[in-house]
Amino acid sequence: MANKAEQTHQSHDFLFTSESVAEGHPDKVCDRISDSVVDLYLAADPYARVACETLATTNMIVLAGEVRGPSSITKELLEAAARKAVRDIGYEQDGFHWKNCKVEILLHAQSVDIAQGVDAAGNKDEGAGDQGIMFGFACKETPVYMPAPIFYSHGILQSLAEQRHSEAKKGIMHLGPDAKSQVTLRYVNGVPVAVTSVVVSTQHHESLTQEEVREIVRPHVVKILPKGWICPEDQFYVNPTGRFVIGGPDGDAGVTGRKIIVDTYGGAAPHGGGAFSGKDPTKVDRSAAYAARYLAKNIVAADLADRCTIQLSYAIGVSHPLSIFVNTNGSGRVDETRLAAILPQLMNLSPRGIREHLQLNRPIYTRTSSYGHFGRTPEQDGGFSWEKTDLVDALRREFA
Repeated sequence: MANKAEQTHQSHDFLFTSESVAEGHPDKVCDRISDSVVDLYLAADPYARVACETLATTNMIVLAGEVRGPSSITKELLEAAARKAVRDIGYEQDGFHWKNCKVEILLHAQSVDIAQGVDAAGNKDEGAGDQGIMFGFACKETPVYMPAPIFYSHGILQSLAEQRHSEAKKGIMHLGPDAKSQVTLRYVNGVPVAVTSVVVSTQHHESLTQEEVREIVRPHVVKILPKGWICPEDQFYVNPTGRFVIGGPDGDAGVTGRKIIVDTYGGAAPHGGGAFSGKDPTKVDRSAAYAARYLAKNIVAADLADRCTIQLSYAIGVSHPLSIFVNTNGSGRVDETRLAAILPQLMNLSPRGIREHLQLNRPIYTRTSSYGHFGRTPEQDGGFSWEKTDLVDALRREFA
């Protein structure tokens, strides 16, 4: 039942590529604004409901969607949150400036039809906020149990962003916020052994030449990739078009939720289709995808499998998952059917159970909007709680 990508990973030698985009990519700008709105509401009311979509284009930001939360969250606060998100990314360009861009707020009250399906009432537990399928994945290719191509693609852009922010504090503006990366790895017997090509496109100051940008980027690639894995020089592409000065929403319109593969596993695992950003944790598109990753990661960390894919499915208004599917891609050391039966005993997979187990009703989402929702370090305030491996001992006991 594995898809072609999974079958490839467990069979023969091949090349596999994943891409990442920086926090200043137009779609990521929108993800960040939408998640800032989620955090604004959850900070005021842990049980607020948010489904916020953002559009960004030349000096224009539009927020649309539905919310249910305290009246203290005014349009002025929403606009301020949007501007802060853009400012923190670093946009102060003529065509997209955090202070000067227009912000239009079109959020309205949550549909009562949706609310009655989700809300707990009487003997009815809280239901899923929508129907859908969600996938989680983990593997042993990296220390954080993520596929190597997306892991390194994220790392390159994070490193570049750290330098950009550091230099901006000193008034140095070599690079702009918009950037993309792409890493291709060679696999032998299903194991990554080398990088065959790297592509980095990054916005830059108009005074810089392509070669100067190349040499700014190079040390970040060398730092992130394993020692000796740098690709041949003729396969190291930096700004292949030669110039990338106009970037961000001024160069290309952005919309929330268009980078779902960047947000997850870089194409190395299935995706159910639902985006994460802008959604409160009653939306299983987000919370159940986090739960599936949490379970898959703990299975691999417990050494029950080298790779693990988990699918959960839900119906709107229904509290329990309709199905639980576990696939260890031929790498498992325990029975998959038994694994699927045990997982709901270790974690309540209802929307309420997931939120409570992972403590998701907190303002922890703005930080997830760039460089992937998975493979991150759990934080003291509960951020990235789905990356914990605290089920390892329980799983090992079950299969002792």
